[in-house]
Amino acid sequence: MSLIVTLLNSVLTALLLAIFARAILSWFPVSPGNPFKAMVDQITEPVLMPIRRFMPRTGSLDLSPMIAILIIILIQSVLQGL
Repeated sequence: MSLIVTLLNSVLTALLLAIFARAILSWFPVSPGNPFKAMVDQITEPVLMPIRRFMPRTGSLDLSPMIAILIIILIQSVLQGL
Protein backbone atom coordinates (compact mmCIF):
# COMPACT_ATOMS: atom_id res chain seq x y z
CA MET A 1 0.00 0.00 0.00
CA SER A 2 2.86 2.36 0.82
CA LEU A 3 4.33 1.97 -2.67
CA ILE A 4 1.01 2.93 -4.27
CA VAL A 5 0.66 5.98 -2.02
CA THR A 6 4.24 7.05 -2.77
CA LEU A 7 3.72 6.61 -6.51
CA LEU A 8 0.44 8.53 -6.47
CA ASN A 9 2.02 11.30 -4.42
CA SER A 10 4.86 11.56 -6.97
CA VAL A 11 2.40 11.79 -9.86
CA LEU A 12 0.41 14.48 -8.04
CA THR A 13 3.60 16.44 -7.34
CA ALA A 14 4.55 16.30 -11.04
CA LEU A 15 1.04 17.49 -11.96
CA LEU A 16 1.30 20.29 -9.41
CA LEU A 17 4.57 21.45 -10.97
CA ALA A 18 3.08 21.28 -14.48
CA ILE A 19 0.09 23.41 -13.43
CA PHE A 20 2.43 25.89 -11.79
CA ALA A 21 4.57 26.01 -14.97
CA ARG A 22 1.45 26.61 -17.05
CA ALA A 23 0.42 29.51 -14.82
CA ILE A 24 3.89 31.06 -15.08
CA LEU A 25 3.99 30.56 -18.86
CA SER A 26 0.69 32.41 -19.18
CA TRP A 27 2.42 35.60 -18.01
CA PHE A 28 4.83 35.62 -20.96
CA PRO A 29 4.30 35.78 -24.73
CA VAL A 30 5.13 32.17 -25.61
CA SER A 31 4.42 30.84 -29.08
CA PRO A 32 1.57 28.29 -29.14
CA GLY A 33 3.85 26.08 -31.24
CA ASN A 34 6.48 25.94 -28.49
CA PRO A 35 7.01 22.23 -27.68
CA PHE A 36 7.38 22.83 -23.92
CA LYS A 37 4.16 24.86 -23.77
CA ALA A 38 2.34 22.25 -25.86
CA MET A 39 3.51 19.48 -23.52
CA VAL A 40 2.47 21.41 -20.38
CA ASP A 41 -0.93 22.22 -21.92
CA GLN A 42 -1.46 18.58 -22.89
CA ILE A 43 -0.64 17.39 -19.35
CA THR A 44 -2.71 19.97 -17.48
CA GLU A 45 -5.77 20.47 -19.68
CA PRO A 46 -7.53 17.23 -18.61
CA VAL A 47 -7.36 18.49 -15.01
CA LEU A 48 -8.21 22.15 -15.60
CA MET A 49 -11.07 21.78 -18.09
CA PRO A 50 -13.54 20.11 -15.67
CA ILE A 51 -12.77 22.76 -13.05
CA ARG A 52 -13.48 25.54 -15.58
CA ARG A 53 -16.92 24.03 -16.30
CA PHE A 54 -18.02 24.45 -12.68
CA MET A 55 -16.40 27.81 -11.92
CA PRO A 56 -18.25 31.06 -12.53
CA ARG A 57 -16.76 33.42 -15.11
CA THR A 58 -14.25 35.93 -13.68
CA GLY A 59 -13.54 37.89 -16.84
CA SER A 60 -10.12 37.24 -18.32
CA LEU A 61 -8.73 35.86 -15.04
CA ASP A 62 -8.53 32.05 -15.00
CA LEU A 63 -8.67 30.77 -11.42
CA SER A 64 -8.80 27.08 -12.37
CA PRO A 65 -5.04 26.50 -11.81
CA MET A 66 -5.33 27.83 -8.27
CA ILE A 67 -8.33 25.59 -7.54
CA ALA A 68 -6.54 22.58 -9.06
CA ILE A 69 -3.44 23.24 -6.94
CA LEU A 70 -5.56 23.45 -3.79
CA ILE A 71 -7.33 20.18 -4.66
CA ILE A 72 -4.02 18.43 -5.32
CA ILE A 73 -2.58 19.66 -2.01
CA LEU A 74 -5.72 18.43 -0.23
CA ILE A 75 -5.43 14.99 -1.86
CA GLN A 76 -1.75 14.80 -0.93
CA SER A 77 -2.59 15.66 2.68
CA VAL A 78 -5.16 12.87 2.79
CA LEU A 79 -2.63 10.44 1.28
CA GLN A 80 -0.03 11.35 3.88
CA GLY A 81 -2.56 10.52 6.58
CA LEU A 82 -2.87 6.94 5.27
